[in-house]
Amino acid sequence: MPTEPSRDLAAVPNPHPGRDYVVTCESPEFTCLCPMTGQPDFATVRISYVPDQSLVELKSLKLYLWSYRNEGGFHEDMTNRILDDLVAAVAPRRMTVVTDWLVRGGIHTVVEASHPDAG
Repeated sequence: MPTEPSRDLAAVPNPHPGRDYVVTCESPEFTCLCPMTGQPDFATVRISYVPDQSLVELKSLKLYLWSYRNEGGFHEDMTNRILDDLVAAVAPRRMTVVTDWLVRGGIHTVVEASHPDAG
């Protein structure tokens, strides 16, 4: 039976909550739909975070990213939504989400969002 996309991000206990260390996850297969044309947009998603009490469970992350496949959204919105959902799920000390979008209309776009906000 095939696995289905899901917005449910699972958290697992951090085995080393007393130490700052960086976890980096990368998915080169993120897709969503352009809200203006309905055409697919493709990106690499890079997530780097310093966990506190929880880590994101990787299969749930894969299914979560997959859940955007048929959804429309601007690059900036997608990046910030992913960050917000991950922060809500695992409450990291710090987290940055970078989306690196394939060229569309001659423009290459990279969006970076961080928690806590660096501003």
